[in-house]
Amino acid sequence: MSSPVKRLAVLGSTGSIGRQTLDVVRALPERFRVVGLAAGRNTALLAEQISEFKPKFFYYSSDNKDKETRTRLSAMGCRFLSLEDMVRHPDVDTVVMATSGTAGLSATLAAVKAGKNVALANKGSLVVAGEIIIGEAGQSGARIMPVDSEHSAIWQCLNGERQTARRIILTASGGPFRDYSEAQMAGITVEQALKHPSWQMGKKVTIDSATLMNKGLEVIEAHWLFNIPVDNIEVLLHPQSIIHSMVEFIDGSVKAQLSYPDMRLPIQYALSYPDRLANPALPFIDWANLTGLTFEPPDTDRFPCLRLAIEAGKSGGTCPAVLCAADEAAVELFLSGRIRFMDIAHLVERVLEQHKKVDHPDLNEIMAAGAWARERILNLICGDD
Repeated sequence: MSSPVKRLAVLGSTGSIGRQTLDVVRALPERFRVVGLAAGRNTALLAEQISEFKPKFFYYSSDNKDKETRTRLSAMGCRFLSLEDMVRHPDVDTVVMATSGTAGLSATLAAVKAGKNVALANKGSLVVAGEIIIGEAGQSGARIMPVDSEHSAIWQCLNGERQTARRIILTASGGPFRDYSEAQMAGITVEQALKHPSWQMGKKVTIDSATLMNKGLEVIEAHWLFNIPVDNIEVLLHPQSIIHSMVEFIDGSVKAQLSYPDMRLPIQYALSYPDRLANPALPFIDWANLTGLTFEPPDTDRFPCLRLAIEAGKSGGTCPAVLCAADEAAVELFLSGRIRFMDIAHLVERVLEQHKKVDHPDLNEIMAAGAWARERILNLICGDD
């Protein structure tokens, strides 16, 4: 008996995760159909994707929502919908949330409230509003399927287990500066920071991986996805990026998920769950030529963003929202050449120190905390302390 075709809305379709999601669809057209595409301002690539996949709906972000672009894209046989209307549409089975930062928060919440399956690659949503999103998913029956390689690994390791994990071990490549001294890190350039040793990602995620902020955000995300205390989540550096994470149980047994570092695998698993599908485009590990698997603890003195994220996760409330917003603003400043690499953590820490936490915030309080954090970053840069 053939499996039904899953109908996808891909939000962030022109970004790294979105493009790799479409690679999976190309390889498995008998299993997946794209009915919605949503992008930022890259309307040229979006037009190419619309021409190839022929979705029913599209969305793009533009400051002026120019009529000419919308008319041109609509003429290709699909109609413009807001992100929220797209994810709620009855023709959509699964929403691929591949936007970056907190931009996809409202759409993620809309999809969860509508009871959709959400293949989640957007860390910001769960990090800043995990309590709200997980609560809504519990009421609607929505399934949140992690796309990050680390969380996909944990999900796969926990599948079939009836008892909770004693400990989760998130692995990290360590980024391009794992072996840098403090003196070397003071002179890191944008070009150096954008060269990740293992993964191809967007600029923001690549910088967050270099500072290890990304790993700290993953700790908070794992806390919400798997209902495990932050204190029971550990980070280990694993330069080979073959073991994507591990789960330790009360009897001392450890499960690990291993695969070649290719984001298309966790994307495909989220889309095909509970099935595993053969995909000739996915690479396999060459075990005979694998020289070794090594691990080491992270140095939070050289990578303070990891410490800041874990502390924000433990504090909870609006602290993770402030963390994310301050980091977004600081990374933008670094990419534009206005601050140094190590200034990212320094600015984020100062903003967190000045923040007055709100416990169990609603969505408005979360958004207000993020807006305050961005403003504080700019004030600090301008010297208006």
